[in-house]
Amino acid sequence: MTNKRWFQIGVAILLTLLIIFLFMQVKSIFSPFVIIGQTIFMPLLIGGVLFYLTKPLLKWLESLKFPRWASILSVFVVIGLVGWGFYGLVGPPLTKQVNALVKNTPEIVSEVLQFSEYVSDNQERFPEFLQKTITEVSGKVDTIAVGAGSLLIKFIQNVFQGVFLFVLVPFFLVYMLKDHEKFAPFIANFFRGDKKTWIRKTLADIDDVLRSYIQGQLFVSFLVGVMLFIGYSAIRLEYALLLGVFGMMMNVIPFLGPYIALVPALIIAFYQEPKLAIYVAIIMLVSQQIESNLITPNVMGKSLDIHPLTVITIILAAGNIAGLWGIILGVPTYAVIKAILKNIYAHRGEIKEAATESV
Repeated sequence: MTNKRWFQIGVAILLTLLIIFLFMQVKSIFSPFVIIGQTIFMPLLIGGVLFYLTKPLLKWLESLKFPRWASILSVFVVIGLVGWGFYGLVGPPLTKQVNALVKNTPEIVSEVLQFSEYVSDNQERFPEFLQKTITEVSGKVDTIAVGAGSLLIKFIQNVFQGVFLFVLVPFFLVYMLKDHEKFAPFIANFFRGDKKTWIRKTLADIDDVLRSYIQGQLFVSFLVGVMLFIGYSAIRLEYALLLGVFGMMMNVIPFLGPYIALVPALIIAFYQEPKLAIYVAIIMLVSQQIESNLITPNVMGKSLDIHPLTVITIILAAGNIAGLWGIILGVPTYAVIKAILKNIYAHRGEIKEAATESV
């Protein structure tokens, strides 16, 4: 019985649960390591994202016979120029809109609450099929309005407060650009024979998955932000640039991001002129249709090959487990695990095929 696959899997699951249970019992011992991990998590994550964004530039410079140190220095120069240009073009108007929004937030929230009260008091004038919906939603409007405004302001504050993290990011990025080719051989050296080959192939597939996801998702999000900014500017919506940048950032969150970005845009539209809310919804709908049917298939293709229902399930589960970071990192984590499992099954198939041929 011990040779049965189901028995081995069951034992592995029980041992995993036992290890988790024991870890929870002595977690105070590992608290210093947890604090260290939390400290370096954000700069390491940002460094990893920048690594995958700048890796093509590094390879191109090296193909032109640039030495590695000169290529890395050139990458940092390009990053600095792009950051300086972005700040020069977007910084002043964005800062102005942020200050105006912070100043007007109490008035915006008050207007939204007054509108919700008006709808609630006059709901008998609406068609019957809308009255039930209004009754259910009216009790939640206060929370939604305040929560959406707080989310946008918290996002702005976190962006500015997180600038100091970039002090550590260059150190991670330098070593990633300098020594990234040594990682796979270092791990593979712990194995021999077919396992060594399998490890190297698996790590290469993981690298491809992360590269495709990070480069594709950020480029798609940038295009979505540009479309939102153009659309909001066309209808003369206040804080168009800020809302476009917020939409770009939220689009990094699969599936839920566009809905999160829509809430503050709708609130500001209602505050400015109620009919603009319809235009905002149309702009978001059109941009998402263009993104999902035209941009994403051509930019990311079938590199991840994850069904939309699977994406929704991952986001809901990861969000309950790890909050916002779970929502952001759930899909790429699933893609990495999927790549590992595909290689495991492929390797097992090769072993069975070789055994059959030897017989």
